[in-house]
Amino acid sequence: MKIENPILRGFHPDPSIVRVGEDYYIATSTFEWWPGVRLHHSRDLKNWELLPYPLTRKSQLDLTGVGDSQGIWAPCLTYDNGLFYLVYTVVSSFYCNMQDTKNFLVTSESIEGPWSEPIALNSFGFDPSMFHDPNGKKYLVSMVTDHRVPQKYGGRLLLQEYDPNQQKMVGTMVDIYQGEHGYLEGPHIYKRGDFYYLFAAEGGTGEGHGQSILRSKSIWGPYVAYKKNPILTSRDVPGHSIQKAGHADLVQTPNNEWYIVHLCGRPLQATNPDDHIKLPGKRRYTLGRETALQKVYWTEDGWLQLENGSNLPEKEIVWNGVAEHSAAIKNSIDHFDTTELNLEYQSLRKPLTDQNYSLMERPGYLRLFGRDGLSSRFNQSLIARRWTEFEMEAGTKIEFQPRHFKQMAGLICLYDIDNFYYVHITFDEEIGRCLSIMKSENRKIEYPVEPIPIREAEIFLKVKVAFEKLQFFYSDNGERYEKIGPELDASILSDEACYHGWFTGAMVGLCCQDMSGSGKAADFDWFEYQVKNRNPS
Repeated sequence: MKIENPILRGFHPDPSIVRVGEDYYIATSTFEWWPGVRLHHSRDLKNWELLPYPLTRKSQLDLTGVGDSQGIWAPCLTYDNGLFYLVYTVVSSFYCNMQDTKNFLVTSESIEGPWSEPIALNSFGFDPSMFHDPNGKKYLVSMVTDHRVPQKYGGRLLLQEYDPNQQKMVGTMVDIYQGEHGYLEGPHIYKRGDFYYLFAAEGGTGEGHGQSILRSKSIWGPYVAYKKNPILTSRDVPGHSIQKAGHADLVQTPNNEWYIVHLCGRPLQATNPDDHIKLPGKRRYTLGRETALQKVYWTEDGWLQLENGSNLPEKEIVWNGVAEHSAAIKNSIDHFDTTELNLEYQSLRKPLTDQNYSLMERPGYLRLFGRDGLSSRFNQSLIARRWTEFEMEAGTKIEFQPRHFKQMAGLICLYDIDNFYYVHITFDEEIGRCLSIMKSENRKIEYPVEPIPIREAEIFLKVKVAFEKLQFFYSDNGERYEKIGPELDASILSDEACYHGWFTGAMVGLCCQDMSGSGKAADFDWFEYQVKNRNPS
């Protein structure tokens, strides 16, 4: 059976994998999107099903006010003696000198929950990982941030024991590795034979990303690096379609084969301008950082290597198992005829309440009540799902009767609250109810089209994306669509393009704003997402 990479397409970074019996589970980062931590299940490593989120209660997670690309970072999912363990970081300040990175643990007997209230672990740095030693002890390893100027360590990993009975960290915290250059991130510890193995990502999470392996006969070190590190990277082959390879986690199959899941990205041809203030000239990645799978093997001298004998990730691998499902393209139309929102949707920073939406007030419709504006980190009425391919379409049918320009509702493509395209119904004092497009590129707001008067109660909105191109359409009958506005640059909704956060990925969804405070509602009859071409990796 062939498995095409990425296995989780679109915004699914920092994967952690665990096998329980015949079942595989992956956890990925969700950053400022709610609920927290994305979970997937598979029995064949090829077809992955989205599971309920573990962090679904505000008592577990409150991201109100956090910045773009902050929030939930690098979850680690493990299993021991009938219990799932999920550790993760909540980043509340990062693009600053003193970074706040609080690490937590939740547990559950079932992968589908309910998950416990969070246990605070420490706040030294991000990317915590739980290791269950065969001797019965448990340890937490994480990287460390350093606010000193200049930093004393470029990369540093700490290890401390965790006591599940006391539900707290115990004993001495020990430096187990100090690197000279750059962060070491995404650490994981494994035990095989006489050695403890330490996985660590290095080189940042961009195109210089790589995965290293070290080992020691004591969990406390000293750890010796493999002379052939990095064991996984794309940094030396810029033309390869799988870039940013790193941040890996290891899993063993029941028949004693070994695989790693790892972070990756598929680049556009579009690049940042040379005067970009953060990353001049860098390629853009609208789909964000994704999850890929590679087969590995243990060498005779006890190190880990990709099966292909190099350190370059494969675009396609072969697994000896049998696929449980067909690999059909997943298109979807949601008629909002259920009592709960589909798991694909996420909101920003906090759970939506009955003050934000209803699926019951008008059965068969999603009613969104207008709340904060699109720049808000506090109370937006917005739901969105991931772009999974470079070519896609999304659309909706909307009824909305704004009374003034402070009220709007429509279809949005966004990377974060600073970068989006928004086709919406609003009100203009001179022409009345109308359609407009708002563009935000790193907080610079533009309107690339003059308002278009509309009279129909129901309006159909659609967006088509093809690599760097994005075009909005509208219709009064759902059959004959007309373009609205010019062809737009989709690549601004991208990793590397954003000034204040570039760890997530492009999303498409529905939203409603009422900045007058009266909560004017919009009704959405359906929302459709279609992949037009599963782009070759």
